[in-house]
Amino acid sequence: MDESTADSSQPSEVLRDNEESPAEPALREGAEENNTAGSCQVSGEIKTQMPPLQPPTTWTSAALKELKAKLRTEKDSVVTVYRGDIMTVHVPTVPEAKKVCWEYATDGYDIGFGIYFDWSPVTTRSITVHISESSDDEDEEEELEAPVGNGDVEKGSKTTSNSNSNVAELLPVYRQDSHMSVLGGSHEFPGEGTYLIKFDNSYSLWRNKTLYYRVYYSA
Repeated sequence: MDESTADSSQPSEVLRDNEESPAEPALREGAEENNTAGSCQVSGEIKTQMPPLQPPTTWTSAALKELKAKLRTEKDSVVTVYRGDIMTVHVPTVPEAKKVCWEYATDGYDIGFGIYFDWSPVTTRSITVHISESSDDEDEEEELEAPVGNGDVEKGSKTTSNSNSNVAELLPVYRQDSHMSVLGGSHEFPGEGTYLIKFDNSYSLWRNKTLYYRVYYSA
């Protein structure tokens, strides 16, 4: 692991179409163009456009027992994501690293997982954890069209989307078989901003999920 590695054991805070611009009037012959107004308009257009994001690198591992045993010894790396809740890990970019990495697994049942990137200026260097109930996360939710499975109350699911124009999607939230193998990945910083790593148990009516995870930086 790189020396710049920082995992989820850092102190964490747990918290419960553009309109077209009007056409410019034609310049009269001999008149000078107002460059100031033009540059302001161009700047506004650039500000609303976010650079395209490269997809993250993802992988799986059969070393489920090994990861769980290791993370049990690390502070705040084993948590319970309660039924109906969404846990979002906010991971700001830092100048001493070039990418963010993650690994996770669960006991017994699957969990939803997705990643977003918030282009808003970074205001803190701390990795923080936010917990929200699905009913409190209305701006970040929409129901999946998948039907409820036979006899399994957890087959009904939800995915998260973000109405915030500064937030871009890296990986949409999908249910992952994290109880069968370790899932991990990494993503190179596209610029300054904050990763929103979501562990989604909002689809579960009865089951809390024991989650083993770590998030760290790499050069």
